[in-house]
Amino acid sequence: MKHVLFLCTGNYYRSRYAEEVFNFLAPQTCPDWTALSRGVAVDLGSGNIGPISRAAAQALRARGLAFDRETARLPRQVAVEDLDAADHIVALKLAEHMPLIQARFAAWTDKAAPGRIEYWHIHDIDYAPPEVALPQIEAHVADLLTRLAAPRPADQFAVTR
Repeated sequence: MKHVLFLCTGNYYRSRYAEEVFNFLAPQTCPDWTALSRGVAVDLGSGNIGPISRAAAQALRARGLAFDRETARLPRQVAVEDLDAADHIVALKLAEHMPLIQARFAAWTDKAAPGRIEYWHIHDIDYAPPEVALPQIEAHVADLLTRLAAPRPADQFAVTR
């Protein structure tokens, strides 16, 4: 089984949503792939209450996923082991996450192959409401699944606009 690692700041909204949508859709298009998600800076998410944002949980249920916010796991901080174990890494926003990853995982980024992380451009809830951001995540996840089903060289995953 291959693994996609979705990263956002707090592992509370964007990366969690991407993980759930990916795992819901993957069995049809990429049955050999699964996803997990982590936060690059979970400590910065002091305003995050509960395991996942209410907006993400509501959107998942509206999409037909059997998702229970009350039993969902709490946000998790990414570790070097997570980065090393992932077959493909997606950070949800280049401008936000690249500096955090470089600052907090300098030794890892120094030795990582160029293009090891694919960066998207999905704003957090303070810049884009869920009705804008979550459909963007769904579209990017669908595109990623299409690309993973027909693998290309790793350098073509570097940045998606």
